[in-house]
Amino acid sequence: MKPPSDALTALLEGRHDDPFSLLGMFPGPEGSFARTWIPGAESVVAENLSGKQLGDLTAVGGGLFEGQVAGDPQPLRYRATRGTDSWTVTDPYSFSPVLGEMDEYLFGEGTHHRLWERMGAHQITHQDIPGTHFAVWAPNARRVSVVGNFNGWDGRRHVMRRRGSVGVWEIFLPDLPAGEAYKFELIGPDGALLPQKADPYAFAAELRPRTASLTTRPFAHEWQDDGHRAHWASVDPRRVPIAIYEVHAGSWDRDEEGRFLSWDQLADRLIPYVVDMGFTHIEFMPISEHPYDPSWGYQTTGLYAPSARFGDHEGFARFVDGAHQAGIGVLLDWVPAHFPLDAHGLARFDGTALYEHDDPRQGYHPDWNTAIYNFGRREVSNYLVNNALFWAERYHIDGLRVDAVASMLYRDYSRKAGEWIPNAEGGRENWEAVEFLRAVNRAVYAEHPGIFTVAEESTSWPGVSHPAPPPGERSGGLGFGFKWNMGWMHDTLQYMGREAIHRQHHHGEITFGMVYAYSENFVLPLSHDEVVHGKGTILTRMPGDDWQKFANVRLYYAFMWGYPGKKLLFMGQEFAQREEWSEARPLDWHLRCSHAHEGVRNLVRDLNRLYRDTPALHARDCEPEGFEWLVGDDAANSVFAWLRKAPGAKPVAVIVNMTPVARAPYRVPLPHAGRWREIMNSDAAAYWGSDLGNLGGVEAKDGAAWVTLPPLATIMLEFEG
Repeated sequence: MKPPSDALTALLEGRHDDPFSLLGMFPGPEGSFARTWIPGAESVVAENLSGKQLGDLTAVGGGLFEGQVAGDPQPLRYRATRGTDSWTVTDPYSFSPVLGEMDEYLFGEGTHHRLWERMGAHQITHQDIPGTHFAVWAPNARRVSVVGNFNGWDGRRHVMRRRGSVGVWEIFLPDLPAGEAYKFELIGPDGALLPQKADPYAFAAELRPRTASLTTRPFAHEWQDDGHRAHWASVDPRRVPIAIYEVHAGSWDRDEEGRFLSWDQLADRLIPYVVDMGFTHIEFMPISEHPYDPSWGYQTTGLYAPSARFGDHEGFARFVDGAHQAGIGVLLDWVPAHFPLDAHGLARFDGTALYEHDDPRQGYHPDWNTAIYNFGRREVSNYLVNNALFWAERYHIDGLRVDAVASMLYRDYSRKAGEWIPNAEGGRENWEAVEFLRAVNRAVYAEHPGIFTVAEESTSWPGVSHPAPPPGERSGGLGFGFKWNMGWMHDTLQYMGREAIHRQHHHGEITFGMVYAYSENFVLPLSHDEVVHGKGTILTRMPGDDWQKFANVRLYYAFMWGYPGKKLLFMGQEFAQREEWSEARPLDWHLRCSHAHEGVRNLVRDLNRLYRDTPALHARDCEPEGFEWLVGDDAANSVFAWLRKAPGAKPVAVIVNMTPVARAPYRVPLPHAGRWREIMNSDAAAYWGSDLGNLGGVEAKDGAAWVTLPPLATIMLEFEG
């Protein structure tokens, strides 16, 4: 049983890749034999887990102790002494493996959909002893250790066991509690010691600037949202109202001392606000752990960990549950396109390009100085698919908005000639990323009825929100539920930024969107990207004096809520924030003291309620039968009118006057004779408008009605029958 001296030397120097062959308890011809490494001890006695002494061990140098012990191989506990001090150590090398062969098989195949339950750090009871099990994928590493305060961050102390050919390493550390900071220490294939790495599957992490992962207790939150989840599983999201309030959790508001609000504080403030405003969903910009505040969360180093900025990780579960009980869904901005190059993150994780491509023409993103995932590697794709499933199962999120999809679909995205590698057919399409996105959507929709996914995709890639084909088929959609309508956003904001006198020459910027409005299931996004980087805010992008700016904002929002597609508005724009958004400060809530700003907020609240309660405005958002032009060619007056309709619902006429000139009377074609009630007027006094309108409604006959169009305003007329 005596190993070669050079093996023990390698063990003590942290170079041995299989300490389980040297440490622990082993059967032998003369009975069992035990060996342990306890630096600082002068004597060691082996005991079983019940405290029965099995034998004294002999010091052999360097903190190693060994000797014959009674009984068959079993988990051991050692009683160590030094002078008058004594302590006990439960031997991790005397425990059997935790992972099974099926875990290895499914991991290697890339079809394991419960990886977060097996990889990372988990508090378990193993062979009747509580402790923490660690597992990490590092196939090209020579040695992997788990390090933390519990071993003095000494990578020699807890070298892990390599499992099979897939390159997963594991170890069970008995008696290790929750709340311990840890990382993985790796020696790369060239023998070089790598920077210590955070756990890719960690459920929690230290508060930045610290970067270690944290062990956590088993997830304990008891959910009370069955009704909410059952409702969304029973409906077609294309045919129900969806109005999304996009939020950056760190700057929506702060406490009295300027600190981030915890999830519980956000629940107390944000959820009632969103309920009052009539939004159906909150969409959070990325909340996964990230080291750098100005990245807004888009450069994440902890995909499985809600950021420590907002308190404990279960606080996020409490927030989601509270939102669900209030009738509000929660969407997450999800970032599988790229990851940062921070030394403690995924970059060259085991000394090789493991999660990313080695060739920078495929693996480096020039826009963001980040690494691009190798979507064609099944273990990497599986890691990301599991993350999507994790948020749906662990935190009951209602949907994922997938960031930067366009950058994933094209190999030449943001690259010049010679800076990218064509696919096998010589084209620019990234078919590996296409199959990954389809795999995500297939898995999420199959395993979590009621969830939906949304793509931020800024090109004309066909079928983004069409069903995904079976694996291996090239033709078909990407499988998303919705796609952001970036074309509508760009064209309409460009139009709204023009002086009213010039709008007649750019009429097509409004009408063109209907050419492709039903090619996808669209969300109309006025997101954070439109109020940063010198763009100003929605208010400050509008032309004219202050009154006209506010009137333009109001007409634009009412135009948007009357236009086909689900709605998304970034925080602060609902009360016409004046200052450009910054992650470093809260919103300018004091503006609510202004009648003009509060008027815009009142309008958005009323629009949400009208949209929710009026089937004609939402039930056919994604189908052409729900829209009909009434006036689409009056460029001279910059007037637009259309009909929103749905089976069994009262039709609604939406009429928009894009000039500061009131038009009265104005003839609007209407398909039904009779009374049309005015249900929305963005120029109403309650919204700080001039209060010009139609005295409650108009009468249609002979296929039309004479309507008063307030200046810079949108009105809606509902047929009463």
